[in-house]
Parts: sequence; structure tokens; C-alpha cells
Amino acid sequence: LPRCIGVITSPSGAAIRDILSVLQRRFPAIPIIIYPTAVQGKAAATEIVAAINRASQRQECDVLIVARGGGSLEDLWCFNEESVARALFQCPLPIVAGIGHEIDTTIADYVADVRAPTPSGAAELVSPDQNEWQQTLTQYQRRLQNLLQEHINTRRQRLQWLGQRLQQQ
Repeated sequence: LPRCIGVITSPSGAAIRDILSVLQRRFPAIPIIIYPTAVQGKAAATEIVAAINRASQRQECDVLIVARGGGSLEDLWCFNEESVARALFQCPLPIVAGIGHEIDTTIADYVADVRAPTPSGAAELVSPDQNEWQQTLTQYQRRLQNLLQEHINTRRQRLQWLGQRLQQQ
């Protein structure tokens, strides 16, 4: 269970809305930190590297998502830059790349710890499903209640047996 999820992407694109929607649906209690950056254009590679380095230095998150929605090869090119690949490789935090759509592949996808087919897929990979957790906790609660009841019953029987022995003496 991550204590905090970092997201490196454009703060105004569809990818961030999709990621936030998935994270909110799956486990809304996990804090999210957005490291805003351009995800296309000439300055994008430099901004992405800076965001990765910032997240790495701050150590605020347990996992990072580097994401961008689909686009042309030119739109995604910043994720093929050597500087981005090196920053991803050197980052001590686990990184999930959710760049483009399933058919889009960039160098960043190969360097990241995990590749997701889409930004939404990346969000699903890093967040547990709260409903599954709730079911598991409910099962543990039932099991604990049953074990406690068995323990109480065993002790009650023992007390009754000891009481009977005392009366016989």
C-alpha cells in the first residue's frame, strides 16, 4: 500500500484527469502529489528530468507515475530523449510509465520499472482496490471474532469443569 503516489505529467491534460479519476475510485485515501511538467515540445524533456529529480530528492512518494496521453510520434518524442531515460534509470523510486496508448512505445517505457498501456493503466497498477481491501478486512474480522468466541468457549468449559471438581471435593 503506497503511502503517497507521485504523478509526473501535464497538470492540464486528459492524462492527469484519467489518473486522478482512477486513483479516486480505487483508493481515495492515498495522497497524490503532482509534479507538473510539459509533456511535449522542446522544453518537455528538460522539465520531465527536473520533475523526476525533484521527486527523487524530496522522497515524498513511494512510487511515481510518468504519464502522457496518446499522440503522434513527434508529440511523444520527449520520452525518447536520452536525458529522460537517464533520469528514469537513476531515480531510486519505482516508476511506472503510462505514456500514450497501448500501441505507443517510447524509450521511457523500457527504462521505467513497469510499463502500463495507458495513464489509467498506470494508476491501476500503483493503487490497490479499496473494495478488495474491505473484503479482506471483513474476512479477517470474522476470523478474529470466531477465534475469540472459540477461546471464550474453551475457557468457559474449563471453568465449568474446575467448578465441578471443586464441588466434588
